[in-house]
Amino acid sequence: MNTWLPLDIFRRGANLFTQATGCLAQPVQVLRATVEKKVNTQAKFVLPDPHTAPELFESILKRRVFAYLIDLAILGVMVTLLAIIGTVLGVITFGASFLALFFVVPLSIVAYYAMTLGSEKRATIGMGMMDLVLTPVRGGPLNGWRAFAHPLVFWLTVWILPPLSYLFALFTPRRQMIHDLIMGVLMVRRSPMEAHWERQSAY
Repeated sequence: MNTWLPLDIFRRGANLFTQATGCLAQPVQVLRATVEKKVNTQAKFVLPDPHTAPELFESILKRRVFAYLIDLAILGVMVTLLAIIGTVLGVITFGASFLALFFVVPLSIVAYYAMTLGSEKRATIGMGMMDLVLTPVRGGPLNGWRAFAHPLVFWLTVWILPPLSYLFALFTPRRQMIHDLIMGVLMVRRSPMEAHWERQSAY
């Protein structure tokens, strides 16, 4: 009987186990590096804290009110022009354009918010004039669905709970309104936020 046969089997098994664990080590290391990178990225670009960066939230509610009034005036001009055009076309089309206004006007209002909030500026004209920016994450425009849904949720909450929608922001640490929390966004001042992004990128 060959006494070396069990020893050879043991050695071969040990070699196979070493090779198998060696093959698994590389994918595990890659997966670990990917997870750590994602965690570090999420931790790096957390939402700013009003206690450590108060300049981002300076007079934020007052600025939002004035921005809303500016946007409301712009939308008023848009609706007036559409009404004039619809009236002229209504005479030509025997009233068909009047029915179209019920669809065109709401769509134009939503398109105004979606196009402005979905742009690289991430702000409506009124928000831009008041040095505001809507910030869900660092860099890049808002997602298409979020830029479209944010104004819809805003108008819905304002219509249903007009005073509570504004008073609610007084009791949130980052002065977020109801629709901000629902959509997962944050409104801050743009100029200090850009400086905040630069500091984050430097780390």
